[in-house]
Amino acid sequence: MINLITKGITKLFGTKSQRDIRELLPYVEKVNTEFAQLQSLSNDELRNVTTRLKQVIAERLQPIDTQLADLNQQIANQPDLDVDAKQRIFAQIDKLEADRNKELEVVLLDILPQAFAVVKETARRYTENERLEVTATDFDRELAARKRNVTIEGDKAYWANTWDAAGTPIQWNMVHYDVQIIGGTVLHQGKISEMATGEGKTLVATFPAFLNALAGRGVHIVTVNDYLAKRDSEWMGPLFEFHGLRVDCIDKHQPNSFQRKQAYLADITYGTNNEFGFDYLRDNMARSTDELVQRKHHYAMVDEVDSVLVDDARTPLIISGPVPRGDEQDFMELKPRIARVVEVQRKLVMDLLNEAKKKIAAGDEKEGGLALFRAHRGFPKYKPLIKFLSETGMKQILQKTEAIYLAENQKLMPEADAPLFFTIDERHNSIELTEKGIDFITGSGEDPNFFILPDLSVDLTTAEKSATSEQEKILKKEAIIRDYAVKTQRINTVNQLLKAFSLFERDVDYVIMDGKVKIVDEQTGRIMEGRRWSDGLHQAVEAKEGVKVEDATQTYATVTLQNYFRMYHKLAGMTGTAETEAGEFWQIYKLDVVVIPTNRSIVRKDQEDKVYRSVREKYNAVVDEIVSLVEGGRPVLVGTTSVENSEILSRMLTLRKIQHQVLNAKYHQKEAEIVAEAGKPGTVTIATNMAGRGTDIKLTPESRAAGGLAIIGTERHESRRVDRQLRGRSGRQGDPGTSQFFVSLEDSLMRLFGSDRIAKVMDRMGLEEGEVIQHSMITKSIERAQKKVEENNFGVRKRLLEYDDVMNYQREAIYKRRRNALFGDRLSLDIANTTYDVCEDIVNNTEGSYDEMSLQVLTALGFQPQLSREEFVKLKKPDAANRLYQEAEAHYNEKNNAIRHKALPVLQQVLAERGATVQDIVVPFTDGLHELMVVSNLRQTVEDEGRSLVKEMEKAVTLSVIDQEWKEHLREMDDLKQSVQNAVFEQKDPLLVYKFESVELFKRFLAKVNFDTISFLTKADIPGQEAQEVQQEVLQAPAQRRPEPQPELHTNKEETPATPHGRGQRGPVGPQYHDDMDGGPQEYARRMAAERPVEKQAPTRVVKVANRNDRVNVQYADGTVKRDVKYKTVENDVLTGRAVLIE
Repeated sequence: MINLITKGITKLFGTKSQRDIRELLPYVEKVNTEFAQLQSLSNDELRNVTTRLKQVIAERLQPIDTQLADLNQQIANQPDLDVDAKQRIFAQIDKLEADRNKELEVVLLDILPQAFAVVKETARRYTENERLEVTATDFDRELAARKRNVTIEGDKAYWANTWDAAGTPIQWNMVHYDVQIIGGTVLHQGKISEMATGEGKTLVATFPAFLNALAGRGVHIVTVNDYLAKRDSEWMGPLFEFHGLRVDCIDKHQPNSFQRKQAYLADITYGTNNEFGFDYLRDNMARSTDELVQRKHHYAMVDEVDSVLVDDARTPLIISGPVPRGDEQDFMELKPRIARVVEVQRKLVMDLLNEAKKKIAAGDEKEGGLALFRAHRGFPKYKPLIKFLSETGMKQILQKTEAIYLAENQKLMPEADAPLFFTIDERHNSIELTEKGIDFITGSGEDPNFFILPDLSVDLTTAEKSATSEQEKILKKEAIIRDYAVKTQRINTVNQLLKAFSLFERDVDYVIMDGKVKIVDEQTGRIMEGRRWSDGLHQAVEAKEGVKVEDATQTYATVTLQNYFRMYHKLAGMTGTAETEAGEFWQIYKLDVVVIPTNRSIVRKDQEDKVYRSVREKYNAVVDEIVSLVEGGRPVLVGTTSVENSEILSRMLTLRKIQHQVLNAKYHQKEAEIVAEAGKPGTVTIATNMAGRGTDIKLTPESRAAGGLAIIGTERHESRRVDRQLRGRSGRQGDPGTSQFFVSLEDSLMRLFGSDRIAKVMDRMGLEEGEVIQHSMITKSIERAQKKVEENNFGVRKRLLEYDDVMNYQREAIYKRRRNALFGDRLSLDIANTTYDVCEDIVNNTEGSYDEMSLQVLTALGFQPQLSREEFVKLKKPDAANRLYQEAEAHYNEKNNAIRHKALPVLQQVLAERGATVQDIVVPFTDGLHELMVVSNLRQTVEDEGRSLVKEMEKAVTLSVIDQEWKEHLREMDDLKQSVQNAVFEQKDPLLVYKFESVELFKRFLAKVNFDTISFLTKADIPGQEAQEVQQEVLQAPAQRRPEPQPELHTNKEETPATPHGRGQRGPVGPQYHDDMDGGPQEYARRMAAERPVEKQAPTRVVKVANRNDRVNVQYADGTVKRDVKYKTVENDVLTGRAVLIE
């Protein structure tokens, strides 16, 4: 009924695509009208049009820009402005910035026809002229010094129409056609433009890139690998540079370098999705504004947007560093146990399958069906089982039995699982040990609960009731919590090893190269260099394969691509296959998908799927089809879903003596060479899905005459996008071609989600071995199965997004606070708010006790409160907190003024005596316990009477505390995400538990940051009371202000150089790099002390040490004592200073 209504509405109003195109067609007419008018202009006059367009934007936005300048000037001119007044001004600034962005979009839409026409006319002139003559500008001269296509002769500049792109000479010969204007308009509107293969997405992007670059806020063009980023920036660059716009590529420059910062300051910046994301993380680990490379995220266009924002979006970008004892893992120790239980289960499944065959043959479908169901629960990928299920009626028996045991909330399922050692749910990629399996892997003489997670709440309650003394109670609880943590890690290791042995196949999900496990991208078939599975799964696969198990690492900074790209003011994308994921794009990114018509009609013939009963029959038919096509002189591209399948097919073709090439993850280095040959007559190319995205197969005239490229798909992928990408390799720009998919009932998609009707039809028709069924109804049924998988995958991604949204909320809050500290303009507001929060916490935590409140104020804020006991008792908590805040603020301002008056005479003397040689000075600050070195500009500090020094001190303290605590908080969040997965055993939703617990963690984190920050700030002072002592403490800062490298840090992705024809691999970023995570002010202090002319003798600290297996007693900072524990269990706490050894 709904379908009928939908069809009726479509007939009346047209499809969404038709309506979209109708709305966009007027822009095509306007652009072409402007284009015709520009043709009579000289080259200099054409360049002046760009200048006029920039002036139009500036004039239209001038009222808002004037207001913003006035408000910023107010802040700069009144450093002692009241906090509330500052907050009101900053709120106005934020609102005006938002209004400016809205008004800018209105202006850009108005000038769109002229801007697009300028780009098109420039392309036409490059195509029709070998060189363009213009009056030379400074920018022309600058480019001429480093680019061969620009030459200067006197006051004239000559722009040639030939230049190098990624090391290959090219001659410009492209002019935009009308459908590309439509595509460019869609991209400018912040939507996704779906364009078929060969329609020139790179050229289409030049329209919105040029238009938005005129605004001067930066345009980011995002590609999936560094080869494309470098090639496109050089290929399209002269189109923009001719009009004075700067173009650069971030992947050409090292992270954190001056050159990369300049690349971000260019009008148009190309780069890979990974590097954009990692630069954002690096910027939020910077110690000074000089280290920042990115500016505000304004406008981004993402190439292959479905790959970046759907396939890669759920994988987080992670910068990580070493953790103490990260090499201590149980994977290799537990591997033999898991290998044994998997082997025993495999034999059991074989016996169950034989039992099922005998009983079903004897007519006992009930018992035979149960044995079959158990075999399927034990090993669904067991090949003899898959073969048996493809026989007539077997699938129906399995489904009938499954329905019985799934009924009534799986009440009977324990009975079905009783003989099994573990159960596998292939649809959800999950695995679970049964009681029999737990007993099997638990060694003789071991604790029977060795692999069983205790009920923490019950055990803690028991300890509370049974303990005789308070000390014994604490020790028992600590032992229970420690046991719980150890068992959580052990159970996670077991589960990941089970997954590695049972669900992940070599040469399908991963390959072994250079002694390392390398993941194969299921969407493209390419190796994802440097990418690692999370939660210990990668280490489990390494243990399974017997290669080196890498050490565990700790997250220092992380963000997912979907949350990174949602930060942009305007986001757009382009791809050949986005329509199938249109719902997801709208729900998560609020991106609409517009299908752009092709320049020439597609003449490729897409044939209905051919369905066979078994894989063997299917492959025989594929080989016969290839032989037939080769005899007809047509090039053939054979798509497979895994490395293993491509090699099976290769062996079959070799037996038939058919010449062919194999392109899969093992031979990715030859990709360019293989693809260059793929369009020649009679050439057979077997490829995994890596040939489906971005590869441009160009046909010879002989191949076109023979019927064009023939696409043969050997299996339907679970995502329709991947199948469409494979089909899209044929029929580009009006070329002839065909596509044909071969399917069997044993394929993964058909086994898991295929319609039962197909199996029933084949049974009823009594098809013999090798016979095929082919009908449009069957093809539609397969596409419905794909839709089911896509819905399931979307559900998984959405759930992962919910996990990441929790982290993202916290990340945005803390990164905003960190940036405020880094720039300093809103730092005073943050300090005021933090001070109030600390005062509020003190009042709430002391529960009306004046003495306790007074002690906490003295400890935390460093002053004796003036609030009397009587007033404290009478006042309500909010009023008491407000009163305390006013006292704290007055004390803090008074202390800062004292610091300024103490330091100013000394700094004035240094400026007078050594001002010509000293630029920056280093001033020590201490709160009585810790010392911090602060760097400040000498001249500026003297001119503003010490205010700069105080602000630099506030910055240094805030950044130092945030960075240290945030790193610890990320570790706790990682641990939480792993531990909450065990909530399913308690019939709880892990996501809900994660949300509740993460809020509590974040509250504790903020409280700790607030307390530590304010405690240092309110007590901070320069050591020494006399002017001479202060002068001795003040040092000249070295010219090199960057701290020394600290721990070795890693990004979880490295960009592997792509092959020079297309998309190449997507994977980790850059080699490992070093950064100064624990550096900053503390590290500065150590280096400055080391550089002093006269070193002070530091007190010697005696540290008690022990052998790792000795039993010791330790005491923690909160007074807790652990007695008679092995030193190795508390070694990390002792080394980090959280605990000390006692007698």
